[in-house]
Amino acid sequence: MSAEPIPPASDVPVCPRHPDRESWVRCQRCERPVCPQCQRPAAVGVQCVDCVAEAARTVRAPRTTFGGALRTRDTAVTKVLIAACLVAFAGQYVLPPQVYAWLPLVNGPYENAFGPGTWWQPLTSAFLHGGLLHLLLNTYALWITGQYLEPILGRLRFTALYVLSALGGAAGALLLPFTAYSVLVGASGAIFGLFAALFVVNRHLGRQTGQIVGLIVVNFAIGVLVAGISWQAHLGGLLTGAAVSWVLARGRRGDAVLQWSGLAVVAVVLVALLGYAATRSPF
Repeated sequence: MSAEPIPPASDVPVCPRHPDRESWVRCQRCERPVCPQCQRPAAVGVQCVDCVAEAARTVRAPRTTFGGALRTRDTAVTKVLIAACLVAFAGQYVLPPQVYAWLPLVNGPYENAFGPGTWWQPLTSAFLHGGLLHLLLNTYALWITGQYLEPILGRLRFTALYVLSALGGAAGALLLPFTAYSVLVGASGAIFGLFAALFVVNRHLGRQTGQIVGLIVVNFAIGVLVAGISWQAHLGGLLTGAAVSWVLARGRRGDAVLQWSGLAVVAVVLVALLGYAATRSPF
């Protein structure tokens, strides 16, 4: 019985990443020697870390039906929006002169009314609230709808939906008829945009929409019947949310160019409407 010959030192395979280690196992993809530290399990045998990294770069990231990046139960944007509402509400009590001078949307022909010098107010007013109950109702609605919509749409599309709906609510409040001077605050316009998106998204996914219709009708009726609530903002946000979610649904098979082009058109229309509102007297 003879012993196996020991190969010459020059013929001993070594790991490219660790030249001091003998590596008699080879990567199934590139066939280079791979030491135990650099081995990664594969369908057959093992692969080296370089081949695994290269394969990961060439694999297309999974997307939701509406084109957003697939993240299980991701609600980061929803949480940030709620936190922004809470911070703004705290600011209404800590720094009320500064907050009420710069952030609310004033619906009237006064010195601090919305205009070119206060162009941010249609958006910032959506983060202020008239009281604790107003804040709690809106943030609760945002939490519930965001839990459902954000994972489906993805972070960027959900953010676009919320911001454009907030601007649509401001446009509705400024352009539709009203009877008195008022300071407009609250996320209700944006929330109604999310309600509309719930309906449109579920319709395109073939899911039930009856409860959503009832939710919209009841909440809109409350805005019409209860004094001090801007149904105009609710209607503006609802119509904008419907338009945005329709655009997203039309491009839901992966046509991101169609989606973002449509959103850009909606944004241009809203900016034009707000620009017109800023240059006219509402009385």
